[in-house]
Amino acid sequence: MKKVVSLNIRVARPEDFREVVPLMVQAMEELACAFANANKVEDTYELFAHFFQKKENQYSFDHTLVYEEDGVIMGSITTYDGKLLPIYRKPFMEYIAEKFGVDDLVIEDETAPGEVYIDTVSVSPNYQGKGIGKKLIAAAMDKARVEGHEKIGLLVDFNNPNAKKLYSKLGFQSVGRKKLGDGDYEHLQLKL
Repeated sequence: MKKVVSLNIRVARPEDFREVVPLMVQAMEELACAFANANKVEDTYELFAHFFQKKENQYSFDHTLVYEEDGVIMGSITTYDGKLLPIYRKPFMEYIAEKFGVDDLVIEDETAPGEVYIDTVSVSPNYQGKGIGKKLIAAAMDKARVEGHEKIGLLVDFNNPNAKKLYSKLGFQSVGRKKLGDGDYEHLQLKL
């Protein structure tokens, strides 16, 4: 049975990995490659498919909502309670150290207790410009409110001013910067 969050938005299922993993990786790009010690984003899909299909990690289907029309997943958003990041990140970091030899990445905590964190939000290139990203963010905000959270946050690449403009229009404000791998990111937050 589908669990519907709102029209066209539902909770992800493990079998959605084929459609959702490329979306997650699209949101991370170079960082995904750094995690998998890969040169091409396609070479990271296996890593993220592995974790998407499992519970209790930051890339789990359990934390993901999808936007779907006529059986086609067009976008996804992955969120979780920031205080749980250390628990959710641990199996992932141990796995990439063991399987890919990646144990020297500088990965600051992206989030903090008291914040629901948007880890990835992405819309398929074929469906961009239709408001799907905004609908996914709105659904994540509604879910966070229902769960009793007071803040929601995300990171935006300093080299992506269009994304920052979108989040600013939604009311997100800068609360600092973070370093993930080789990238510098601005931490944006919105009070719910």
